[in-house]
Amino acid sequence: MSSPLLPPGIEPAELAWRDGVPESVRFGDVYFNRDNGLEEARHVFLQHNNLPERFAHVDESGHFVIAENGFGTGLNFLASWQAWQNHGPMQGATLHFVSVERFPLTRADLTRALALWPELQPLARELIEKYPPLVRGVHRLVLAEGRVRLTLYFGDINEAWQSLDFLADAWFMDGFAPARNPAMWQDETIEQVRAHSKPGTTLATFSSVGRIRRALAEAGFDVQKTPGFGRKRDMLRGVLPADGQTNGNRPVSIAVVGAGIAGCTLARNLAERGFPVTLIDSAKGPGTEASGNVQGAMYVKLGVEFNDQTELALQALTYAQRFYETWRGEYWHPTGLLQLAQTPQEADRQHRFLQRNHYPREILYPVNREQASELAGVPTESGALWFPGSGWLEPKRLCQALADHPGITRTWDVTVNRLLPCNGKWHISGADGTTIVADRAVICAGHVSAGLIPVKGEFRLKSIRGQVTHLPKASLHNPKVVICGNRYMNPALGQIAVTGATFDLHDANPLPTTESHQENIRQLTAMLPAILEQKSAEKLDVSRLDGRVAFRCTTHDYQPVAGPVFNGRDDELGDLFLLTGLGSKGLTYAPLLAEYLADQLTGQPACLPVRLMRRLETRRLYQADVVIS
Repeated sequence: MSSPLLPPGIEPAELAWRDGVPESVRFGDVYFNRDNGLEEARHVFLQHNNLPERFAHVDESGHFVIAENGFGTGLNFLASWQAWQNHGPMQGATLHFVSVERFPLTRADLTRALALWPELQPLARELIEKYPPLVRGVHRLVLAEGRVRLTLYFGDINEAWQSLDFLADAWFMDGFAPARNPAMWQDETIEQVRAHSKPGTTLATFSSVGRIRRALAEAGFDVQKTPGFGRKRDMLRGVLPADGQTNGNRPVSIAVVGAGIAGCTLARNLAERGFPVTLIDSAKGPGTEASGNVQGAMYVKLGVEFNDQTELALQALTYAQRFYETWRGEYWHPTGLLQLAQTPQEADRQHRFLQRNHYPREILYPVNREQASELAGVPTESGALWFPGSGWLEPKRLCQALADHPGITRTWDVTVNRLLPCNGKWHISGADGTTIVADRAVICAGHVSAGLIPVKGEFRLKSIRGQVTHLPKASLHNPKVVICGNRYMNPALGQIAVTGATFDLHDANPLPTTESHQENIRQLTAMLPAILEQKSAEKLDVSRLDGRVAFRCTTHDYQPVAGPVFNGRDDELGDLFLLTGLGSKGLTYAPLLAEYLADQLTGQPACLPVRLMRRLETRRLYQADVVIS
């Protein structure tokens, strides 16, 4: 058996293949029925949770949640996805599938296992393409253009159910047989199943063990034996008695103030879930402030210690890489990215980082100076961490593409100056007299967000000026990848390449300055002495360079905020939310935080564990007691 890995790595499943069927070496059991695993999944889990009929009754913009105790090969998930595709609403509604796996399959093993089911191949290919790297924690996969969302937790089952925030409509109590994997069937686990259920929740399990039946009954489920599949004589099905109440899914209207990368990803996310959205900005279109640069690097700097802050950054990075694949070759350019160890301090930091952590090579791995130079296409002065799945974006064009959706009403040239709750709705007033009314509102207005929060008091948000420099391609030894250190350098787009950005905490000048261009070039050439083509560099007139200034919004602890706004420290200010403080990493954090906030706005399962949700809370911004204005 393999030994535990350093964080955040997780040990993969060890498989033995017998007659083409995978078997767990650790547990000595098969992942699915040797005769017909797909039909077994349909019989045990779909039929006995009555899923095809229940799927057909889900409202447009509604959702249905299935939770599962063991993901394994993903066969139950694919069978459910196929049934949702055949029986669920055609658009808007979302199937959420929440599953746990302590020993996940590698991508290669998953591919081999799912090849046994030709009829599932279109779905299997999408799952395999988006299958996450083997690191502990939560992974949210958005599939079928948003109609299916898979929340996959790699880790211990009880830890997962304590960490995740959801209520299931149906349970698949799968996993290896209780005698072979007793940890999966503990009383604590069954108590967690009850805690994540609501009146009317159903369950099914291939097991008919008396202890399991009694534990489910004690937890409040009405349980009965029923014929199993094939040679399996019995199985169990159950239901948590309903209380007679039903919760409809009314498609509430949502206004998003601010059309930068945060606002545009959120608006698009909500629209794809079937919710009507109004996207508001003071400019003539999306992506004009901090998200308006021609190019932007998509990266994070992972901490030496794998703590909550590092985990959030890692989840944001891997989710963003999956999210942007839709626009590969258009606005997303996954060239790979080098984080140089350009100073002795950074070299030491990277050395300690590699000693204390285990990351799959698909996320990052170290390269020496020669390898870094070869990857970059220009000489580097040091080794680096190589992120093969990262790259650069065209933020303005991306924002325009995100905002272009029939479910989004685009409202430009409106400078919002007041948000007021009235009669259960939010009234959003513009300086020109425009009023927009919505059930819920989200402030995504970057460095002006604090002024729009309708409570009195001080908020620990700050604005930081950043100037980028546009270097002529003719003056460069053009790199093949994004290179980061004290500055970032992108491969050229057309005839320019963007480098930057300055970090000017106490400077409110909105115009580019020669001094900031000089600082960018000084830092760039210190990082990459050979980046400028010598003859062209000698003729480079810094005073004539183009560039751009934008103001990043960050918080006192340099961590973003996403969640409901509070009236004071304890009471939510009904249906008003905040998404801001993304700092210089907005391109990386925006997709995940938009997904998380959309989960909250729509009452759907959260894509983050509870402890990371706490890191994003808005109430930590309050410097003193505040009251509604």
